[in-house]
Amino acid sequence: MVQAHALPRNEEGIAAATGILKQRFGDRFQTGASIREQHAHTTTYIANQAPDGVAYPETTEEVSEIVKICAAHKVPVIGFGTGSSLEGHVNAPAGGISVDFLKMDKVLAVHDADLDVVVQPGITREGLNTHLRDKGLFFPIDPGANASIGGMASTRASGTNAVRYGTMKDNILALEAVMPSGEIIRTATRARKSSAGYDLTRLLIGAEGTLGLITEITLKLHGIPEAISSARCSFPTVDAACEAVIATIQYGIPVARIELLDALSVKAANAYSGLGLPEAPLLLLEFHGSEAGVAEQTDAFRDIAEEFGGSDYAATASPEERTKVWKARHDMYYASLQLRPGCKGLSTDVCVPISNLADCVNQTAAKAAEMGLMAPIVGHVGDGNFHTLVLMDMENPEEIAKADTFVGWLNDLALSMDGTCTGEHGIGQGKRPFLVKELGGAVGVMGAIKRALDPDGIMNPGKIVPD
Repeated sequence: MVQAHALPRNEEGIAAATGILKQRFGDRFQTGASIREQHAHTTTYIANQAPDGVAYPETTEEVSEIVKICAAHKVPVIGFGTGSSLEGHVNAPAGGISVDFLKMDKVLAVHDADLDVVVQPGITREGLNTHLRDKGLFFPIDPGANASIGGMASTRASGTNAVRYGTMKDNILALEAVMPSGEIIRTATRARKSSAGYDLTRLLIGAEGTLGLITEITLKLHGIPEAISSARCSFPTVDAACEAVIATIQYGIPVARIELLDALSVKAANAYSGLGLPEAPLLLLEFHGSEAGVAEQTDAFRDIAEEFGGSDYAATASPEERTKVWKARHDMYYASLQLRPGCKGLSTDVCVPISNLADCVNQTAAKAAEMGLMAPIVGHVGDGNFHTLVLMDMENPEEIAKADTFVGWLNDLALSMDGTCTGEHGIGQGKRPFLVKELGGAVGVMGAIKRALDPDGIMNPGKIVPD
């Protein structure tokens, strides 16, 4: 494991705040070691930094009360959804209190005519879509993990559907949040557009809990498509697959999903999910629309695929077949781990302009091979975003150091191509060194906003901006 940077602890304040919270919340405030460790980071190679206590509020007012107690004693507050983030977002480098939104998981209102819904932050994307299904509506953002909506908002998540439906920032109309003082604010109304003042909604989306805790989210919804079809096609090279993606986007085919698996990923998926596909670079696609529209889109992509050497093309409207393929895609993390039994994976992502995608993916694969790393590549390539999962022995310092070097190289490569160090994972602890490289003086502006709203630095310290 890589040791994360620790921050000074306010031992006296922590002792006082935990005592008050235990008295106030009883069993809904836990300090056991195992619970605390579960609320620090466990999905990456960044070492676990546990909070001093975990609170389980049930209302916005209780969140406000928790924050006020912590603010009075200058104790850190770290929001927690499902813990599926990948850059150390929920670690507690200065100790403090984890606020777990598990019990705040309700759908508060569905406005069918307006295509929006108001939810609490603890509901998961799968839970929300189950609730909406009978109304013929769905929420499209799908980061893969069954993440909480609050966590997805806080990290500005996206995922497989982003190429058509956008990211979280494009699908949130308004937020309710508890600020560092404990004050409760609303950032907007349900109106579809507004010119009313600063865009505080977008400011809090992607802030990773460093400016406040999101307690209510108003989301845009979409009607469940009349027809859905999935397709898959193998390619002779990653370059050919990426060129097919670029052509598909440039020709204006409104794909809902277009995902890349390199040959190593296909090998892992075949073994783990029983797909039986050729072990060659693979594109997985999904088309949404009317019956005629979906058929037209499917045929148009097949023609593009043939132009770039695509083979073994298959399309299906069968829900069972579609579910099998997309479940295999979502299970890629676990499938990839089987390529090196006993090892763990370092998942990292970058995003580049789509015209640079093929070059970036090719250089990434070549660099991993040059360094002797096993690093399967998958990606939401319709918007230039891809992931590498570096498989390594966590007990081998040389492998960890090599993985660190590779990740640094990859981030620098993306930045050299006018890209970003993270398309959807966020900054957290792991990407902080690269944020300054990417945005320069803008990070200082972020720090000024942070200090203005959170002068005592209690909201998720050690994340995004420099200490």
